[in-house]
Amino acid sequence: MREIEFSPGFIDTADASCLVRFGRTKVLCTASIEKSVPPFLRDSGSGWITAEYAMLPGSTSGGRKRREIRKRDGRSVEIQRLIGRSLRAAIDLDALGEVSIVVDCDVLQADGGTRTAAISGGWVALIMALQKLAGENGTDPIQYRQGQVAAVSVGIVNQQIHCDLDYELDSNADVDMNVVMRDEALIEVQGTGEQDSFSREQLNTLLDSAEEGISRIYEAQLNALQQAGIE
Repeated sequence: MREIEFSPGFIDTADASCLVRFGRTKVLCTASIEKSVPPFLRDSGSGWITAEYAMLPGSTSGGRKRREIRKRDGRSVEIQRLIGRSLRAAIDLDALGEVSIVVDCDVLQADGGTRTAAISGGWVALIMALQKLAGENGTDPIQYRQGQVAAVSVGIVNQQIHCDLDYELDSNADVDMNVVMRDEALIEVQGTGEQDSFSREQLNTLLDSAEEGISRIYEAQLNALQQAGIE
């Protein structure tokens, strides 16, 4: 795996923030607390977690990436929905009450694995936001949590299993997969035979590799939160 680093409280103006780095990939995750919920949840007593994802103009090599102002890129929409689903699995929405938390994931530099980095960093920012919310309400932040969430990419490149693919590995992968977990359970598995098919045995090996990689991400997440004074 590449070197992984979480920097909580990277900016002071957001309710919570975390800069996450997977190798050369860098994503800024911020969480904003809103004392309201979407119309479909009004008077339900339940809260909501949602996410937005974008790549900044200078995040990729080979020219400026245009801002998604008038029309969202289909890839960005798909990724932000994945981030939202993943982070909602980490929270007891009923315990949250009619509060929304929006997690914004902005890619500062892309070198593969931006969605998995965004999910992993987004969880850290989300937990920090819940800590702030609990402080304002005089409640225990643990009541909001349902587990720890992280994600990693795995793939088969030249018949070899790789975990946490950078752009070069990802662009040459025969099989590419993104795995999201909550504690020891799977939330989502996105696997594609890009250049070749793969066997059930290979699938199991890929999942084993992802689980081992995510365990390392879990450790880095918890260390970052501990540095921020959150258990």
